[in-house]
Amino acid sequence: MRTIDMQTWSRRQHFEFFHTYAYPHFGMCANVDLTAFYPAVKQRSHSLTIAIVYALARASNAIPEFRYRIREGEVIEHEIVNPGFTFLVEEDVFSFCIVDYAEDFSSFAAKAAEEIAFVKEHPWVHKPPQDDVLYMTAIPWVSFTSFLHPMQLQPTDSIPRFAWGKFFEEGERLKMPLGVQGHHALIDGVHVGKFYAEVQDYLQQPEALLGEV
Repeated sequence: MRTIDMQTWSRRQHFEFFHTYAYPHFGMCANVDLTAFYPAVKQRSHSLTIAIVYALARASNAIPEFRYRIREGEVIEHEIVNPGFTFLVEEDVFSFCIVDYAEDFSSFAAKAAEEIAFVKEHPWVHKPPQDDVLYMTAIPWVSFTSFLHPMQLQPTDSIPRFAWGKFFEEGERLKMPLGVQGHHALIDGVHVGKFYAEVQDYLQQPEALLGEV
């Protein structure tokens, strides 16, 4: 972890401007293409949720702005951020799970499966004490076109949030809505655009992401 030098940071003015907003968060939603990714995950008998969580976490770790956090008026950059995601433990009750990020998918998937099994036996829903996390959730019942996450505004919450929805067919392609929400003092549209491009590259090259069969 390092503290950003506000005197030399190119986004200093943007930070000072948006940090004063009562609600400085923004989000967007776009469809990503799962045509190659979905069958590759199924062919390997992997959990689709874990594979999507991994892809989003890998893209977030590749883009510095998604690793920035605000702490008591300062900006810090984590070396690694870890995905936290919701999943159902009963018919309509969810719990929350945090998994340490690993660059190798097999290692990450094994950790995620262990953590999910543990949380199913010990469900919890509360705010984690650390900010080196990413908040993720699946809404597999709706192909939504926008999404807004709940947030605590005080103290400052600068953790990026992600949501994905129900798959749908568009011609011969399989698409999925993906929402991204971030703190505008740290993240701009250009960074979210880079994130979507990074994620789509992974989804179009599943062998590079998941490994060979």
